[in-house]
Amino acid sequence: MENTLRKITLKANNTIVNALAFIPENNAKTDRFAIFTHGYTSHKGSILSWASRMFEEGVACVIFDQPGHFLGSFNDVESFEDFKEDAPLLFLKAYEYLKNIYPTGGSKIVIGGHSLGALTSLIALENEYFKSLDTQCICVGFGLPPSGVTHIFATPFYKSTLLIRGQLVSEKLHPDLVFPWIKERKEELQMVQTRIHFITGEDDAVVGKDGTERLAEFLESQGNLVSVEKPKKLSHHMPELAAAHIKKHLKDQFFL
Repeated sequence: MENTLRKITLKANNTIVNALAFIPENNAKTDRFAIFTHGYTSHKGSILSWASRMFEEGVACVIFDQPGHFLGSFNDVESFEDFKEDAPLLFLKAYEYLKNIYPTGGSKIVIGGHSLGALTSLIALENEYFKSLDTQCICVGFGLPPSGVTHIFATPFYKSTLLIRGQLVSEKLHPDLVFPWIKERKEELQMVQTRIHFITGEDDAVVGKDGTERLAEFLESQGNLVSVEKPKKLSHHMPELAAAHIKKHLKDQFFL
């Protein structure tokens, strides 16, 4: 089998998205897969560096576009309810795609994402799609703001940036729908015995000073194994810079 970059689609219920599958050559570590997705209004290209690191290490990887995100493709999503159900399910569909290539592989898996992608990966684990596997999660640029504090999403400055960015997603994913749901869904996460690693830059103005620590503490209290890494330079709009940190963490975990 040759090193290949495959342009594929994934389908969950009625939702279709574009994806890239990185299939290593003879040095493939077929017992492990990696699957990642991006943040709100972005696209899979923003985390291309994450997949490249996996590819270099012989790990098959899929990165996919979130439903209804038009920088990645022009596939729409039928409703916000469909998005909430299908986005986490796409991790499973990506896993099934890789299993078709490596039928006896994939006993270990890392999933994760940036911002909104981090949330959908946690929901996938909450739904126990991979409960029979050796699974861990990587969450970049994600946290829980303190109660009673105006989040940056609610500030006039941030809202002004959405005049264009908000048009890069389906009208069913309007910020007025997505942002309140993200806030509420973080606080409703329920999972146990899950390995979760957070990577958030000290300069990430969206997550804030201790937002990641707050979420980590919340998930740790449920009985999960949670770790936090805080690089000095990893602003929220530059998730590609997390690639080296992801690679180092997974090497330390003997995944790579």
